[in-house]
Amino acid sequence: MSAPVAVISGGAGGLGRALSAALRSEDWQVVLLDRDISGLGDMPGQQAIACDLTDPAQLKRACAQVIATHPHIDLVIYNAGVTQIGPFEALGEPAHRRVFEINYFAAVAMAREFLLPLRASGGTHLAISSVAGFSPLYHRTAYAASKHALGGFFSSLRSEEARHGVRVQIAAPSFVATNIGQAERQDDGIARPGSATDGVDYMTPEAAARVILRGVKRKTPMIPVGRIARASWYIHRLSPRLFQRLMERRIGTTDAP
Repeated sequence: MSAPVAVISGGAGGLGRALSAALRSEDWQVVLLDRDISGLGDMPGQQAIACDLTDPAQLKRACAQVIATHPHIDLVIYNAGVTQIGPFEALGEPAHRRVFEINYFAAVAMAREFLLPLRASGGTHLAISSVAGFSPLYHRTAYAASKHALGGFFSSLRSEEARHGVRVQIAAPSFVATNIGQAERQDDGIARPGSATDGVDYMTPEAAARVILRGVKRKTPMIPVGRIARASWYIHRLSPRLFQRLMERRIGTTDAP
């Protein structure tokens, strides 16, 4: 029996690497997609493909290469993303659209490419969302909107794909310390994920990956990742007003750098 195969977008980032390492430790074959794969190196059981996910032609070629090399695909993880930090009054439309191109539209386009392969294997779509995908987050209007859209798409896709034997799961981390001190924030506020310093109770990528993959094994539809994410999930469902007050008290009191 051949090893199961996972495809991870945003594979060169901290969480992508941690997910790859955890899967490979369980004898999975992993394919990583990212714009810059120069730092990945060669590792047993891991293939890296350079791809700008917001370029439709590049994305289509990369997915075709994956499918040609690995006809049996068991898990696709939509992990690529950026954050955008700053007040809405300073948010330009190009930046807003850029966040959606990376966080939402690229994932949707990738899901379309792997729709039939996952149906053939009875596999799993796994979207990496955020606490901001089901709740508000201060100074993150574009980011929260893109993650809400991602959650709406994949939770709706779940109903369509169930009859094909395909699972659709969503993981919602709070703050994962993937790029602390390496914000490299652009003038429009777009920055690398996990780089902001106004977060709460940061998790390591390795700890987040363990929680996410445990949820995958348990077939959990929504996987809150970490203590803050679990608390946020339950508090927001119980009382959105209370959650907003708590969030503003902790994050809204200090402007993000």
